[in-house]
Amino acid sequence: MSLPTTTKEYYFPEPGSLAIESLKVKESPIPPLKANEVLVKTHAVSLQYRDLMPGNATYPTPTKDPEDLVPCSDMAGEILAVGDVVTKWKVGDRVCANLLLDHVHGNLSAEVRQTALGGAIQGVLTQYRTFPAHSLVAIPEHLSYEEASTLPCAALTAYNALMGPVQLKAGDTVLILGTGGVSIFGLQFAVASGATVIVTSSSDAKLEIAKKLGAAHAINYNKTPAWDEEVLKLTGGRGVTHVLEVGGTGTLEKSLNAVDFHGWVHLIGILRAKSDAELATILGRAFFKSANLRGILVGSVTQFQDMLKLMSANPETTRPVIDRVYTFDQALDAYAHLQSQAHVGKVVIKVSEN
Repeated sequence: MSLPTTTKEYYFPEPGSLAIESLKVKESPIPPLKANEVLVKTHAVSLQYRDLMPGNATYPTPTKDPEDLVPCSDMAGEILAVGDVVTKWKVGDRVCANLLLDHVHGNLSAEVRQTALGGAIQGVLTQYRTFPAHSLVAIPEHLSYEEASTLPCAALTAYNALMGPVQLKAGDTVLILGTGGVSIFGLQFAVASGATVIVTSSSDAKLEIAKKLGAAHAINYNKTPAWDEEVLKLTGGRGVTHVLEVGGTGTLEKSLNAVDFHGWVHLIGILRAKSDAELATILGRAFFKSANLRGILVGSVTQFQDMLKLMSANPETTRPVIDRVYTFDQALDAYAHLQSQAHVGKVVIKVSEN
């Protein structure tokens, strides 16, 4: 079988303009395969909130966006060819790429941050792409390409939060804000680990889905604006062990009120204090509870592999929740659906039809 020499891909055509509406499609040459690389056919790509952020200039990137930026970071695909020195992978293997290509293990660095797909470097909303062999993980047999495409950002972020320096354990209590991609994976991983989960949302329908996935308690924050006090009631006044904080400044103060002494608040949303007074209040709550505030920037290849072991041991409890699947030609519709926030779980683009 002859290998493809070109790829159809979405890109931002105007330098400095990353509005989603400006995305176009073009045919690009596939670069020659390096000795340490593999060529992958993209089967599916999933979207997350990060993919909307370049369009409104709110996503902090360590370097200037590359010219004709190809968006998106999360993919699943099939290896079509391997470089001369690659021994770990073979043609036909099903793989995902880590969002930070060079974050293999250990701590982040400035250099590693500059290997972020769909931001610092070209992304994955393309039919074919080359990857360094060290950036890939094998897809478990029980997952489809569409399901596997949801893992590199949302799932790994949730896993890194809950299984980081102080790992979640059975009997812990976890507060999950919202029902988006990271939140749903956090719920599933916590349930699989034997923790008690409390979920918040503005939608009773979404909360019903969360309860079906194993949440012990569900709080509609529109009906219960003092949801932090409700969390304290549900935990006998102690508060929770872990908070997946995806709301940013609008929820952080309440998250700190809801966390237990010496608990963990994992910062996943973009945080901007409205005033020095608000910042002082937030820091004061953290100080007087001896709370741990930890920023989460996805995770490493090693953590990705560990996460897949947890998922393989709990295949149904941790099966990715997909809200809707779009075709490659419907990519802009997929973005619009994500932006509407009507989804629960993940929005996926099916790139390949076979």
